[in-house]
Amino acid sequence: MQKLSFTLDGEYVELNQLLKLSGICDSGGAGKMLVAQGNVSVDGQIELRKTCKIRAGQVVSLGDVRIQVVAA
Repeated sequence: MQKLSFTLDGEYVELNQLLKLSGICDSGGAGKMLVAQGNVSVDGQIELRKTCKIRAGQVVSLGDVRIQVVAA
């Protein structure tokens, strides 16, 4: 399992943008497709809202990749 850490610059980051900024996909649009297909989970629950607000302390998973979101 690949573990990544993402440091927030603000209060939150939208889920599709997090996938793009962490290098999981090439664009926000590709991130939206991954979310819409039900491939992404937040804190262990499948998340279908493409622009869901991800805050510090949450864990986003996609396949064998886990992204830990931390405050700046």
